[in-house]
Amino acid sequence: MATWSNLNLQNSASPLMEQIIFFHDHTLIILIMITILVSYMM
Repeated sequence: MATWSNLNLQNSASPLMEQIIFFHDHTLIILIMITILVSYMM
């Protein structure tokens, strides 16, 4: 069973997958910031 420290993507096997993981991580941070801002404004 996965724990909180194991809930991430696998290691990349290609440069394209590295870029996809980079995009995923930064998009997730931006979405969290927007969600926090909207919930604060409500």
